[in-house]
Amino acid sequence: MLDYSDRGKQPVVEDIEALTLENENYRTTIWTGDKLQVTVMAIQPGDDIGLEIHHGIDQFLRIESGTGVCKMGPSKENLSFEKPVKADDAIFVPADTWHNVENTGDQILKLYTIYAGPDHVKGTVHPTHEDARNDPNED
Repeated sequence: MLDYSDRGKQPVVEDIEALTLENENYRTTIWTGDKLQVTVMAIQPGDDIGLEIHHGIDQFLRIESGTGVCKMGPSKENLSFEKPVKADDAIFVPADTWHNVENTGDQILKLYTIYAGPDHVKGTVHPTHEDARNDPNED
């Protein structure tokens, strides 16, 4: 059975593909250290990660299954970068860049993301996007 607890600051070896594909929560934080955090996500068809910016934090995302579109730019109103994304694609988001990933397909978009440094409270689990929106610890 896969372990979805946040085991940050412990040495861990995991099958990240299996953790990502089996995850059913919108967001599950699986490892939080001082300078890095890993979450797995399941974005429902028609939903998105949510337009956001991480001040001083670079971000890496890898799509494991599904299709979508990635948008980035210098402001909410100027998302001048837009590219389709699919399984096996990697997305690199520079710190202080507005971005969003939207699920444009008819299957759940499964991905994992690495924040350098951490962006969410250690152990964060959001079963749904609505839970993430209502979390007082989220921006």
